Amino acid sequence: MSSIESSSVHTFVNDDRNRHFRTDHLKANLGARSARGGAVTLIAQVCKFVLSTLSAIVLARLLTPQDYGLIGMVAIIVGFLGMFQYMGLSTATVKWSELNHEQVNTLFWLNIGLSAAIMLLTICAAPLAVWFFKEPRLMGITIGYAVAVLITGAAIQHEAILIRQMRFAIIAAIEISAMAAGLAAAIVSALYGARYWALVINQLVLAAVTVIGTWTACRWRPGLPARGADVRSMLSYGGNLTGFNITSYFARNLDNLLLGRVWGAYQLGLYSRAYQLLLMPMAQINSPLLAVAVPALSRLTDTPERYRASYLRVLEKIAMVTMPGVVFMIATSDWLVLFLLGPQWRDTGRIFMLLGVAAIIQPATRTVLWLFTTQGRAREMFLWGIISSVIAVTSIVAGLPWGAIGVAAAYAATDLLITTPLLFWFAGRRGPVKTFDFYRTVAPAVCAALCSLAVLLISRPWLATLPVMPVRLAFAFAIAALVSLTVFSALPTGRMAMRSFNVSGKPTEPKSNPRSLRCISNAHSAACAGSRMTR
Repeated sequence: MSSIESSSVHTFVNDDRNRHFRTDHLKANLGARSARGGAVTLIAQVCKFVLSTLSAIVLARLLTPQDYGLIGMVAIIVGFLGMFQYMGLSTATVKWSELNHEQVNTLFWLNIGLSAAIMLLTICAAPLAVWFFKEPRLMGITIGYAVAVLITGAAIQHEAILIRQMRFAIIAAIEISAMAAGLAAAIVSALYGARYWALVINQLVLAAVTVIGTWTACRWRPGLPARGADVRSMLSYGGNLTGFNITSYFARNLDNLLLGRVWGAYQLGLYSRAYQLLLMPMAQINSPLLAVAVPALSRLTDTPERYRASYLRVLEKIAMVTMPGVVFMIATSDWLVLFLLGPQWRDTGRIFMLLGVAAIIQPATRTVLWLFTTQGRAREMFLWGIISSVIAVTSIVAGLPWGAIGVAAAYAATDLLITTPLLFWFAGRRGPVKTFDFYRTVAPAVCAALCSLAVLLISRPWLATLPVMPVRLAFAFAIAALVSLTVFSALPTGRMAMRSFNVSGKPTEPKSNPRSLRCISNAHSAACAGSRMTR
């Protein structure tokens, strides 16, 4: 074979390998793809919400607060170390405009190496966890979670490639299948008396099914590790994201660490269940929008006005849907806990209510972080992580002497009154979206939420006379929805926002109808129709 023929074959092989990373074909029909992605996301989130709710209801009746407390102790260690296996490299794969096989292959082996190292570190940390919490059962639980970390590492880059190619239907099918398989395994294990091991088995099965699904759907296969791939800028980008994640994770999980250490598994179990019960509906909003809106916003950075209008429309709809919903959960916290978790979790009700105060604004504030990501402000995002962590740690330590209730009250008050205003100012200093834009956009939803809360509290004595709990909750939800709609209809800005809730996603202003604006609005409307306090 001549040198020219050999070179041609080599070029063809490289091009064939690189086909998995090309995105030019996506730009031709971006609006339609984003709309379909929003519809798929809606269906997927409904399914995942049903599975999550089913898991919480069924397992809460098969397991005890102590079982969840033990898992919560281990989750602090595994969750912290687990951030290093990603290192922001999957995000770089999704966002980078030009990618080749050598770069992704290098990132894949970096993730595998990091996962293996984290597994070993987690196993080595097991004796430390046993000593710190004075709980010998943590040894086996920690080893089980460490194995799950290693398995997960094999799916990181393949999943990122699927997201890069906007294959939302495939991703949704994998996630739902993995959740369902993990839940089934956990329930069967719990029925056979596995107790806290049922939650460990859940993680192992979920990780295994995810790897099998992503490798089946994504045909890219890694080669042997090799040097020479230009990934330095990707590592720098991922490093800043990881820095933010580390500081944020430390602040968000210090409450679990200190409650487990000072007050034991029972208090931690109550607290963690309250947090997770609030997390489920919040995740239905933030997770899908993060997957769809951020790539779309990234393509609008060169047109500041369109960027600003698109982001504020998303923020407006999130606030309209989540704020009245969270108020409903606050006003009926004791009834919700009793209905969903059972009488053994009754003490969780007050914790759930207090954490709900922070959950009112958190779905909206989580979107502010998108501005840092899409505007290339990763270093500022890292700095904000440090600032917010100091505030959160201070509040948690201040509330610790009063147990889980004290921690929940201190954290909620600080997050609502200090962290949120500071974040709006910090993010609004630069870029198209200014500080005043945040307040103006969420104002109608805040009014609706406050009015709904007042009416629900006044109505509680009457609602308490309804003997059937689902009927009582249904009436309370109807009251919150009716009051919210009334307030939105009474406010000019609320009426404009309600008119923009439509399937087509057309903006209310006739002058602004860009395809990328439609893509965000469509995806957002689909996700919100299905409606992470997020750790």
